Parts: sequence; structure tokens; C-alpha cells
Amino acid sequence: MPAAERVPPRPVPTRLLLQSLLLLLAACLRSAAAFPRGCYPSEEEGLKTFRCSNAWLTEVPRDIPNDTNKLYLDSNRIPFLPRDAFRDLPLLLELDLSHNAIAGVESGAFRGLAEHLRSLDLSSNRLASLSKDALSSLKAKVNLSNNPWLCDCRLQELIRAVDLAAGSSGGIVCAASAQEEHVGKAFLQLIADTDFCNVYKKTTDIAMLVTMFGWFAMVISYLVYYVRQNQEDARRHLEYLKSLPSKQRRSEESSTISTVV
Repeated sequence: MPAAERVPPRPVPTRLLLQSLLLLLAACLRSAAAFPRGCYPSEEEGLKTFRCSNAWLTEVPRDIPNDTNKLYLDSNRIPFLPRDAFRDLPLLLELDLSHNAIAGVESGAFRGLAEHLRSLDLSSNRLASLSKDALSSLKAKVNLSNNPWLCDCRLQELIRAVDLAAGSSGGIVCAASAQEEHVGKAFLQLIADTDFCNVYKKTTDIAMLVTMFGWFAMVISYLVYYVRQNQEDARRHLEYLKSLPSKQRRSEESSTISTVV
């Protein structure tokens, strides 16, 4: 029998190859469309990074990959951090929220990050006051510099509840304070000599004493007025009795004296 002829391999149909390329392109487009405009994933020093810097964001994006290690949301317009804003990011190590418009942080905003987060940047925002409960569970180094802080007991409690990032403490400056001479000064220098919580307690105690003294003075004034008015009425009544006939006068005087007593 003659040797079998070798059959040349059949080329891949052009149509099938084109379909594969289109499917791959569609998958890439869907992946890109899942991220907010201006956001993109990358890898830096072996860590999965998600960058949304200068992306004109007004809220924390929802479609952040849950295996993200470093998240950059800096230089946006985010005004507020709601509860559970980063709940689906259990592997997050670094979070940059600097240069936004954050004026409020709801308690529980960083819930779920306590175990792994090692760096939190809240610098250059609009924070004037922040409860210690919002950050107390975190072990991260926190940057709170360049915010318009109200220097009071609440800020003192916050500062003592967090671990400040190295070199950031000097940037925590009083934009407002109950004592005008504190404005423009670094808060950590002030609390080295002043206990803002004790000052607040003393102020509250003095206010309560002043209020109580005011009420006491009003009561005394009323009693004095009442006694004087009663005495005046009694005097007028006695004068009236003197003008009556003697028999009726003695009877009325006895009644008036007993009433006064």
C-alpha cells in the first residue's frame, strides 16, 4: 500500500480568532468600567495598590478590589466618611485621605481595619472636631495635621487615644479655642502645660455655681419682698383699725396680730 500522505494542519479560521480578540477586549473594558473614572489598580513593592488621586471624587468609591493593600483617595472632594466606608477591605495596610474636604467622620467609619491598617493620613482636610471613638480602635499611625482644629477637651482625648505619625504633631494647630491666646499654637505644646478637660470641668462647675447663686438670690429677693409687702399691708390694716370705734378696734387688732404671727 502507498504511504499515507501527510495532511497539513488546518489554519485557525479568521472569524474564530476575531471573536476571541473581541471577547478579550470586552472583558478588559468591563473591568475598566467597574472602577470610577480616574481610578486604576497597580502593584507597588509587591503590594496591591488602588489609586484614585485627583479623581474629583465626592464619596468613597464602592468598587474597590477587596484585596487592596494600599488605597490612595487623596486630593479629591470627599466631605464625609460614613459608617463602614471601608468595610470590604480587610487587607488594607495604608489609607491616604489627605487633601480632601472631610469635615465629619462617623463612628465606625474605619470598622474592620483595626487589625491590619498601619497608616492613616487625614491631613489637610476640614476637621475641626473628631470623637476619639472614631479612631480609638485603630493601631495605625495617624496624621491629623493641617486641619482647622478646635482646641478643647475633645481634641485632647482624641490625641491621647491615637498613635500620631512621626513628624505630624507640630501640624496640629489651634484654629479656634475658648482662650484666644491659644489660637495659632501647636496643640501638643499647649497640653504639656494645660489640661483642657480639667479647664472645661472647672468652667462648667463655675457656671453651675453662678446659676445656683442666681436662683438663690431670686428666692431671697422674693421672700424679702413678700415679708415687706405683708408688713405694709398689716400696717395699713392697723391704721384702719385705729380709726374704728374702740370696741370693734380691739377685736380687729387681735385678729390682725394673730394673722401677722
